[in-house]
Amino acid sequence: LLFSHYVFSQSGDTAKTSRPRGYLIYFNIVNGDTLPIIYLREITIFPPRVFTSKREEIRYTKLIKRIKKVLPYAKLAKLKLILIELDLKKIPTEEGRKEYLKLAEKKLREDFEDEIKNLTISEGRLLIKLIDRETGKSSYELIKQLKGSFNAFLYQQIARLFGENLKDKYDAQGDDKYIEEIVVRIENGEL
Repeated sequence: LLFSHYVFSQSGDTAKTSRPRGYLIYFNIVNGDTLPIIYLREITIFPPRVFTSKREEIRYTKLIKRIKKVLPYAKLAKLKLILIELDLKKIPTEEGRKEYLKLAEKKLREDFEDEIKNLTISEGRLLIKLIDRETGKSSYELIKQLKGSFNAFLYQQIARLFGENLKDKYDAQGDDKYIEEIVVRIENGEL
């Protein structure tokens, strides 16, 4: 009886540290019946991919690999952008906002500059498209919003030297449909 708090469950956890298992769900009472309300996210099911050639299959496999590498950065960019925008709303002066943006940029550079610099050109292109997909704003719009029109113009000119356009929008139904399909499959846990 003295050692009862050291009893182990089947999973190997102590009874003292185990948590209740299950899900928190909402419910609605209708005519005396308790009905659970469970929100499910939408899942898109794609037919199996049929390739016309081995070359097409290799390109598709490489695209999957690149997307898996850069998608976490795009999702993180969305989260960081939301946090920065929330913080900027709290700062009353323009001078304070500029100082905050400088500090935020410095922190982002410290955290991600080495990893982003090591991306290939095709991974960088994908990152630009996926950031647009996640945030709903083109890279040009984001730079303009956070760093000003002049900096956005400079970055656009540099991108043009490499054959890119920061103003391009993500087109899930057109040019970027393969990327969209792969991202959805990754989010569904298929890939």
